[in-house]
Parts: sequence; structure tokens; C-alpha cells
Amino acid sequence: DRDSPAADVSAMDGYAIRMDDLKPGVSVAISGESKAGQSAPAMVSGQVVRIFTGAMVPSECDAIVKREDTEESKTSIRFLSPALDGTRVGSHIRRQGENAKAGDAVLSSGTEITPAVATALANFGQTRPAVFDRLKVAVLTTGDEVVDPTTESLEPWQLRNSNRAAVVALLSNNPFLKTELVRHVADDPESLRSLLSQAVERCDAVVMTGGVSKGDYDYVPDTIASVGGTTVFHGLPIRPGKPILAAATDNGKMILGLPGNPVSATINSHRFLLPLLSRMAGKVDWQPRPSIVTLSEPPTRPIPLHTMVLVRKTETGVVRLIPSKGSGDLVALALSDGYVSINPNETSVGPWPMYDW
Repeated sequence: DRDSPAADVSAMDGYAIRMDDLKPGVSVAISGESKAGQSAPAMVSGQVVRIFTGAMVPSECDAIVKREDTEESKTSIRFLSPALDGTRVGSHIRRQGENAKAGDAVLSSGTEITPAVATALANFGQTRPAVFDRLKVAVLTTGDEVVDPTTESLEPWQLRNSNRAAVVALLSNNPFLKTELVRHVADDPESLRSLLSQAVERCDAVVMTGGVSKGDYDYVPDTIASVGGTTVFHGLPIRPGKPILAAATDNGKMILGLPGNPVSATINSHRFLLPLLSRMAGKVDWQPRPSIVTLSEPPTRPIPLHTMVLVRKTETGVVRLIPSKGSGDLVALALSDGYVSINPNETSVGPWPMYDW
């Protein structure tokens, strides 16, 4: 709505001068001062104006001399060598409109409002910007063997619901998402269909864990179809998470089915679910930006899949592989800082992209 800066302002505490007055060995009188929050005084011929950072520059001023480059008294200054040698026309002046001119587009639609962006919005008076609504997400975990994490006495065949904890934690780190519905359902087709139908009705996206493979009790693919979901892909050349399934409804709802193994569910929630939700939420810059690292030791054997392996940082740009017993190794998962994505049939130390939790 206006130039930024809105006027010529000082970048330093110091003195506003005319270049003709920049002379060695003479005292130059101080005629006044310019402070932030007020208009600039007029300059008097042969004199300087004391000025503070952010204050308006008098119209007759050629440059600002830093305070530390002068010898000061209450009523006058002398210029020291750094001022005499280094001052040029425009020194330490932030020119009107040098950041942006009135009417310029500063931010594009689809920009996430980070603290940095919020600062710019406030500066230009945009206190109520138009934003996308928060995406409502449902988290549905499945499996007869899965019980609530508060369960103290477990049978050997039972597992505490760690997938729910992982997915909800990942979602909660993103303010543009709202975890609207969290439920667990047994391996029963009708119960699953009823819950999924409710989730699709209430939410913008549904993430499910377990039941996506081709076992006798893997009901998720057929259930998704029964509630109007069209499968986009079922299975990717990745480890962990090869059976991953993605579907969409006619009205734009997303359903993502993840394997039930906890390492697989956690990694694929991070790698696939969050970027897809970011895109649905309206972000233009929705793709993850992994750091680039090298492994302290190479992978033990080549695998014909895109492999995501758990790692821990050892120093800047270097990570070590965490010994893991597979997709159920929650101890290895807990010790990791993230995972590295390795191309198929590779055994080199990298460099590879790393995705931090």
C-alpha cells in the first residue's frame, strides 16, 4: 500500500552530512537531530544533523557518517579517517522504495504464513489476509491385534497402537492441519466400511494404517472402493511401504492407506502423507526440501527398490545407519533423527537426501 521504506531513512546511528562538509581537521556544528517517529529537520549550511537508525533523512543530506567514525562533542563533531576515506554519496541511507514500490506484489498466493511472512504482512497493513481453511484429517488404525497404548497387561499376540501416536504427532506439528477424527477399528469389513464412510463425510483426507496388502484380512482396498474411492496407485517400488495405497473420491477427498508395520507407517506418513496434505491445503511450495548428507558407511547390499533407511546425525552433513531388524523395529525408529532415501541397486555412501522428523 506504500513504498518500503516509505521515505529515505538512516541505516546507522550517526550524522547526516553534505559531501561538501566532509573535511579533515575541522569541527562541524550539529544543528539538530532526527529521531525515528518524527519528520526530519532541515539542514543548515555547513552543519550536520545527528541521526538515529530508522530516522528520516533530511532532504538536503548526501550521506550518513557512522557515529563511531567521528570524534564527538555536545555541539560539534570531527571526521575521523574511516569517514573521510569511506564515505560516498548515499552511504548508509536506505532509499525510499528500495525494498518494494507501492503497488508491487510482495507475496504470491499459496505462501505459508511463517513468522517471517507475518512480519511482512503486518508491515504492509495486511492484518486479515485471506487464507485457506485448515484441512480436516481422519486417522483410522486397523487390526484385531492392536490395543490402546494405555493397556498394561497384554497377550503375546497384542500390540499397543503406536501407529496412531506416530500419525497424530506428525499431523500436530503442522498448524494448517486439524486432526478431526481418530479411531481404531477391528478387521471387520462392515465396521471398517461404516467408519471410513463417516470419516470421508466429515474430513478432507483420511489416512489408514494396516490392511492394505493382499492378505485374507486386508479389507482396506475393497472398503475404499465401497465408499466411492477411486484407487490412484496401489503399490510403489519402495521399502518400507511397498503396499501403500492412494485413492480419491469424486468430490476431492483423499484416502491414503499405509502398511501396518510401525516403521513403514511412520516413514510413509512423513514422506507421502504430509506433502500431499500440504498440496491439498493450498501451498504452492509443497514439496519437501531434504538436506543432503553422506553415510558414514555404505549400505550392506543393493536392493532393487527406493529404500528409506533410518539414520542418526553424527556431524554436519554426515549420518550413520541405525541397525534395524525391519519395519517393526520401534527401538531403531526411536533412535533415529530421520531417514535417508537411497536409489535402487545403490551401495554408495551418497550424497543422499535426508528427511528429518
